[in-house]
Amino acid sequence: MSELPTAASASDNTAPLNSQGRRATLLGISWGALLAWGAILALLAILALGLLRSQRGPVSKGENAPSFTLSTFDGKQITMADLAGKVIVVNFWASWCKPCEEEAADLEAAWQHYKPGGEVVFLGVDYVDTEPEALAYLDKFNITFSNGPDLGTRISQAYRIRGVPETFFINQQGKLAYFQKGPFISLADIQAVIDPLLEP
Repeated sequence: MSELPTAASASDNTAPLNSQGRRATLLGISWGALLAWGAILALLAILALGLLRSQRGPVSKGENAPSFTLSTFDGKQITMADLAGKVIVVNFWASWCKPCEEEAADLEAAWQHYKPGGEVVFLGVDYVDTEPEALAYLDKFNITFSNGPDLGTRISQAYRIRGVPETFFINQQGKLAYFQKGPFISLADIQAVIDPLLEP
């Protein structure tokens, strides 16, 4: 005949199960807390980097221009290495940007002026846009110099832009020679930046 368990023995039999249950719960909370804290710290690190970048402002005159590869709308790949020894004009724009429209014709006119000499290259970097609208913009203003989207905003982050339009002029040595925040007012203003860079 089996003896009925006493209160003490019943408590002993169930203790390990409860204890294991508590340990599993505590472990779950620990791992969950660790993951939550890890996510919070990662987010804070990203925000800190973004804040640091914004406080630094755009790339400064005399700095080496950040290298990048532009995948153009017509399927080409243009790298900074391909353009070594040339003056490079990097214009950040967007189809939704009204001030960009103010300088679009002048940028194209400047490109047509310098294109025959082969010493100056214009690159348009389309910022946070959709391809149909960007292509419509290029067609509207008859833009013929190379343009492409800023995939993942990698190029704009490298140049630390704060808005559009912004234009960077890179000399033959690969250093930033001039920075224009906002639109150019005339073709003459663009030429006034580029011509001194072409002087021997």
